[in-house]
Amino acid sequence: MTRRRLLIVTGKGGVGKTSVTAAIAIAAARAGAKVLACEMDGSGRLAASLGSAPVGFEPSTITLGDDVSVDAMSMDTERALREYVRLFVKIPFADRVGSLARIFDYVADAAPGVREILAIGKVCHEVRRDNYDLVVVDAESTGHVVSQIDAPRAMSEFVHSGVIAEQTGWMSEILEDPERTGVVVVTVAEGLPVSETGELIDTITGRTGVSVASVIVNRVPEAGLDRTSVEALAAARDLGITSAAGVLAAVERADRASGLLGDLLGISGVGVAGAVLPEIDLADDEAMIASGLAEQIDALVAHLTSEHDGENE
Repeated sequence: MTRRRLLIVTGKGGVGKTSVTAAIAIAAARAGAKVLACEMDGSGRLAASLGSAPVGFEPSTITLGDDVSVDAMSMDTERALREYVRLFVKIPFADRVGSLARIFDYVADAAPGVREILAIGKVCHEVRRDNYDLVVVDAESTGHVVSQIDAPRAMSEFVHSGVIAEQTGWMSEILEDPERTGVVVVTVAEGLPVSETGELIDTITGRTGVSVASVIVNRVPEAGLDRTSVEALAAARDLGITSAAGVLAAVERADRASGLLGDLLGISGVGVAGAVLPEIDLADDEAMIASGLAEQIDALVAHLTSEHDGENE
């Protein structure tokens, strides 16, 4: 996951994909990468998770402390259209064309996929410009992300020549290159999110040319108990000790998360990484949660790097 240039983070609503997106951006920046974090829905939650006020279409630098910073932007498809017209259609005063918004609304309504093309095209353009080591996207949720990442390929089936074909061509080249681009699917260790995650992985791998880079099971309690302790807790629970029941439930959730992660990786096939991120309760402070998750990602990357170096030796 850390070797790619474009990471598209998705998941069912409520699983913490925005916090994970911010955590990936923070961890990469701490490792020395120049990072652009992009939110697709314009809600401002990604910026909040990075400790900032809402950001606009033009990238803004967010300082994270200790000489670490992340650039962040919020997608605006009308602004993306203006940029596209200026850069690729070569109309120098596109920003001054007052009717462009009305034209855009008309075209977007008449031709499904135009908004998706502009949104995914913008982040692909940032990868193509090569100004950032990593572009990480807080993408659409499970129900909508496939149409977004598949938009260039779908459009190319209808348009085979001209400017649009050329543009969708280089977008697809970036999106379908597993060395550069991957989807990060975030879930939690619960039945419905896991079921939807499995279906999403199947759909991405079967319908699009984009690879799944990683599956992350979020909000997993850290049990840290051996089998003897678990058996003692089970006995205490059976005697009606409520606190023991609560701890044991956390242990069972942790075990279930590990099993579910294995199941999901089995669905997604060889070459997909998996990770379990702990449950972090910091009074719902989104920036602190993202920073805490970034520390967990730092530790995970360090551990995997150490294992890899040991194998090489």
